Amino acid sequence: MTSTTTTSLAIDAHGLVKHFGSTRAVNGVDLAVPTGSVYGVLGPNGAGKTTTVSMLATLLRPDEGHATVFGYDVVDDAVAVRSLVGVTGQYASVDEDLTASQNLVLFGRLLGFSRPAARSRADELLEEFSLTEAANRPLKNFSGGMRRRLDLAASLIDTPPLLFLDEPTTGLDPRTRAQMWNTIRNLVKQGSTVLLTTQYLDEADQLADRIAVIDHGVVIADGTADELKQSVGASTLQLVPKHHPDAQEVCRIVENVLGEPASLSPEASRVSVGLQQPDLVPDVLIALREHDISIDEITVQKPSLDEVFLTITGKPAADQSLTDEPSADTIEQEVA
Repeated sequence: MTSTTTTSLAIDAHGLVKHFGSTRAVNGVDLAVPTGSVYGVLGPNGAGKTTTVSMLATLLRPDEGHATVFGYDVVDDAVAVRSLVGVTGQYASVDEDLTASQNLVLFGRLLGFSRPAARSRADELLEEFSLTEAANRPLKNFSGGMRRRLDLAASLIDTPPLLFLDEPTTGLDPRTRAQMWNTIRNLVKQGSTVLLTTQYLDEADQLADRIAVIDHGVVIADGTADELKQSVGASTLQLVPKHHPDAQEVCRIVENVLGEPASLSPEASRVSVGLQQPDLVPDVLIALREHDISIDEITVQKPSLDEVFLTITGKPAADQSLTDEPSADTIEQEVA
């Protein structure tokens, strides 16, 4: 066994496979998650994200493959792994017959907090997630977003070394999503590692140090956000001349300097060209000045994660059509 202080990887997984009957939900997933980082996992619905998280969190037993959490095997050392992780799933684990405050105190007591410590931690989390005014209301009167916030708060009663967040901000309003992002950043500053599954590409772009894209139960891409963007093409240089009739000439000059075909949007007089050599941008500006052409707007745009997702999965992020990953009920039945 390896302790949490001697391994640089919070998660080290190789060839994870999981079957549900004839369905191969996970088909050989490899993951290497550095300690003290936010690791994002992207993929369409049914791609295998939740099943992968369930295996790493010891909620499901892998059919094939091997994985460790801080050096502890998720099968042979499951008890040790469970003491090091926290899990927030897609479905609320709170008790609707209790108030928000009672739920958090209960979780604290189950984790070994004294009653005063559990109450104090509950109050802190209710304030952090803007639930103080609703602390004593029964959950049956909560909106879906409020219940989700409480579920997230419950997962943070005891800050674990590794936290699995399975689509944590689904259904949250923009303000609460931003609060959750700050919470995740603070957790990492305090030394935790976070594995985050999400369908929001901007969330992965904002938070993740590295990103894995899973589709049909396999990791099909892995890298930093910038590396993934670079893998699908160059940046784009866009110029708008101050005098719109100059657009054709701008197009010609840009092509001569960069050696790349440029496109022109007549309506906006915007010239766009693939930027394979960013260091040539000053040469473009010098050439335009030599031809007495003034530029009103110049931008360099990197490919977005949306473009990455479309390129490597063959579908846009907005097209979250279901594939063959089992439902939560199926997973719960196997755990039981």
